[in-house]
Amino acid sequence: MFSNNNQNNKLPEKSSIVISDFKIPFISKVISPLLWIFNVGTILLLIYFLINTPQWNWNNIFRINGFTLLIWVTVTFFSAIVSSYAKDYLKGFLFQKRFTFLSLGFTLSVMLFVMSNHIAALLVSWFLMGVFMARLIGVDAKWGEAKEASNLAQKFFLTSTMLLSAGMLLLAYQTNQYTLDGILGSLESISFPILLAASLLIIVAALIQSAIYPFHRWLLSAMTAPTPASALMHAGFVNGSGILLALVSTLLIASNSLTLLFVIGGLTAVLAQFTKLLQVNVKQKLACSTIAQMGFMIMQCGLGFFNAAVAHLILHGFYKAYLFLSSGEEIALSAPQKKLKIKIKPLQAFAVLLFGLAGAALFGLLTGKTNMADSSIFLTLIVAITVGQATYNIVKEKTLSFAQKTIVPIALFVTGISLYALLYHGVTKLMSGMPMIEVPQSLSLIQIVFGVIFLIGFFVMKLAIYRKVPWLYVKLLNISQPDTNTILKYKSTK
Repeated sequence: MFSNNNQNNKLPEKSSIVISDFKIPFISKVISPLLWIFNVGTILLLIYFLINTPQWNWNNIFRINGFTLLIWVTVTFFSAIVSSYAKDYLKGFLFQKRFTFLSLGFTLSVMLFVMSNHIAALLVSWFLMGVFMARLIGVDAKWGEAKEASNLAQKFFLTSTMLLSAGMLLLAYQTNQYTLDGILGSLESISFPILLAASLLIIVAALIQSAIYPFHRWLLSAMTAPTPASALMHAGFVNGSGILLALVSTLLIASNSLTLLFVIGGLTAVLAQFTKLLQVNVKQKLACSTIAQMGFMIMQCGLGFFNAAVAHLILHGFYKAYLFLSSGEEIALSAPQKKLKIKIKPLQAFAVLLFGLAGAALFGLLTGKTNMADSSIFLTLIVAITVGQATYNIVKEKTLSFAQKTIVPIALFVTGISLYALLYHGVTKLMSGMPMIEVPQSLSLIQIVFGVIFLIGFFVMKLAIYRKVPWLYVKLLNISQPDTNTILKYKSTK
């Protein structure tokens, strides 16, 4: 960023934004179409798989199934979009070529991870994902804060890799198996304490990568990354934990670890939604939003719906990639606004309740989540809250007529829920070759109590009650700050 020089009105010799000539490097021109070719190729492979359901397995080291192809299609699409955007967005950036290579390396490492069956390939690819993403965060090598953020992220990612390695190697030692299929097929031979220990190690490894509280600082500090890198990070990297947990779902169920995931994910979702409301920086708002969405994803895993978690991470990827790539426009159009108090009239409250219940009923009908005696009820509850919130945003709009306020919510939630149900069933079909992708849990007292806490937290957030409690406001503000070494530590050299 450039600063004024009052003496001679010249630009500083060095800046936190480093530019060269305004030519797009040849490698950036090549990689972007290459990624689109990858995407088209993975789509064709997916179609072939759906028609012929082949078994692709290479010496038990790599395997390609429906889940593998689903993630390949998703990650190559996001990478191609980001690469195409960055080709012009980073035009003139001194490190554009490095960014391009790192993005390609990250994409390939994700593809390698999701096809890995041998734990050596799994661990190496998980490590490479972290290395490439840390380098993307600090791609501007001449910006001190970016280097600090990169180093901080790399410490978290290395810790995650070590924990995942410890968990997987413990299971391999106990079963004398070195493939995921072999280990997960031999869990009955492992004592419960060992199962629990390995499960906890893997869970913490996943929580770190998804920036779940209290491991969230690296993501809040990573806003030094160029916007395309942030889009790739939030659309792809943080979602890796959902993929990992889906791959080891059998272990999590055998070790009775789902309730822990449910509570941790739910607490993170509520806290991050609170902290999002305190942010004034667009990218920090998006970072808090991502942490909240990752909390919801972990929560779905804790409910036993790993297929719903995967559907969620795909939708989140599309949504967050769009928001990051359009963040510049949002900043340009933003203006200070007075905070509006939530005032809901009786008729509006009735409409919110009615449409929320109708949306939940439609969701249950289309997805088969009609059993209110198991963990399905929480998915239905989240849908009811989402539809109710969307309905309120519509019915309070003064520019809409009564007829529009009646028709628009119905059109939106019917379309949205129908499309989600279609994606949900598609993901379920592609994951059908994996064990225990959908295992609804019987309702427990802990789940019920936490469900009540979750609802209370939601209304405290929406009604802005937390703003009237100074210590809570300050606490939320403090936990939503980046690491101190990654902000305002280095002075620009003039």
